Amino acid sequence: MGSAPPPGTGRRAQQVSRRSLPRDRAAAGTRRTVVVALLANALVAAVKLAGGLLSGSTALLAEAAHSLADTVNQAFLLASLRLSRREPTEDQPFGHGHQRFLWTFMAAVGMFLAGAVFAIGYGAVELLSGPEPSGGFAVAWITLLIALAAEGTSWVRAMRQTRGEARAAGKPVLRHTRESRDPSVKLVLFEDTAALIGIVVAAAGIGLDQLTGQAVWDPAASVLIGVLLVAVAFWMGRDTSHLLVGAAALPEERAAMERVIEGHADVVAVRELLTMALGPKALLVAARVDLDDGVDAGRVERTTTELDRALREAVPDVTEVFLDATP
Repeated sequence: MGSAPPPGTGRRAQQVSRRSLPRDRAAAGTRRTVVVALLANALVAAVKLAGGLLSGSTALLAEAAHSLADTVNQAFLLASLRLSRREPTEDQPFGHGHQRFLWTFMAAVGMFLAGAVFAIGYGAVELLSGPEPSGGFAVAWITLLIALAAEGTSWVRAMRQTRGEARAAGKPVLRHTRESRDPSVKLVLFEDTAALIGIVVAAAGIGLDQLTGQAVWDPAASVLIGVLLVAVAFWMGRDTSHLLVGAAALPEERAAMERVIEGHADVVAVRELLTMALGPKALLVAARVDLDDGVDAGRVERTTTELDRALREAVPDVTEVFLDATP
């Protein structure tokens, strides 16, 4: 962000203010949410698999694959929470916050494969081969009730945390969910929402199978569950990839930074302002600013220090500040 000033010029100053990435203040809550989701999905996967095998329901087997993929995804998220807390090193000077984005992207890939390969593939094979009536409807309905209770518990936990974060940010829940840089809670919330919808779809397929005696409804439900998984996986993958490759700060965060810099008495103009997300609660800020001609070298240093502090106060997620100030 600008070269070092030539010796003796006294006309150009650059301040680099850096600190280690702080631990996410919501990390404990996020970890609890992910653990609840992992336990719920592990239980549901086992129940759905047993129920699917006993009842012969293709939709339940598709849902078992769905829950198994979700369980693996929660394990990925727990790993990302642990890895992201490592201290910055010489090789990783800005910390490991991007681990959160990387492992969430991998979870999205896993969900896509579970939906596209198993749920859609297995359901399509059953449809083409002429499925037989599944029977075992009592087992299927008991399985769905157990799954609904477990998935609902996880969903309530994720929604409660999301609402609390949205309230703290002063935003509606949907907008906060869309704009949040925390991929863990977002993924859990969307996975659990998809799981609840999947249970409804599976129940519809099993119910129509039972009412009409037409076995086509059960594998058709499996295909619909797969399509749902692919859609959620695509959305999560696109959202996370944006963060993974270096997303900028939100427009309102950037606007707040510009107001802080332009509002300083010594600043004439902001020539360039660059931002990048280093993690869910970590932003890098690099700015080139023109100062008043009357500002001397000593005052330049004080000004950059004041701007550094003001930027962090205006946008709490700011953790790295690079200022190139030129009178």
